[in-house]
Amino acid sequence: MIHLDSFYWKPGWQATPREEWEEIVTKLAEQDEWIIDGNYSQTLDVRLDKSDTVIFFDFPRSLCLYRVVKRRIQYHGKTRADMAEGCSEKIDWEFLQWIWNFRKKKRPAILQKLKAVQDGKTVVIFRHPQEAEQYQKGIRDNFY
Repeated sequence: MIHLDSFYWKPGWQATPREEWEEIVTKLAEQDEWIIDGNYSQTLDVRLDKSDTVIFFDFPRSLCLYRVVKRRIQYHGKTRADMAEGCSEKIDWEFLQWIWNFRKKKRPAILQKLKAVQDGKTVVIFRHPQEAEQYQKGIRDNFY
């Protein structure tokens, strides 16, 4: 699995410059097979173009905020495995605002893009974690 955070953030939470970031994501999406985890709307079109299946976790704001706080406590003073080295877990006001405003500012454009590609791709939207668990169970049951 490719975690975009581990490619975007450099030590000390330094962001990758936009042009370099677009090149990185383009190369990642050119692989024959991949699963990419991350939001980064500026490169969504590149990933949508190269994907056959898109899964969007459209969870409630309260759950997202809870999970961020839980993650901060769980990884206090540590760097998560899905994060770039030198990026110890943190919460800042900017990130909390991004989560709070996501449904209003980012979500509509994402849903519009997903609707535009749904005829040629498998688009799955989970609104609750239980839906994702059932989907995963169905895949396991059909695969094994």
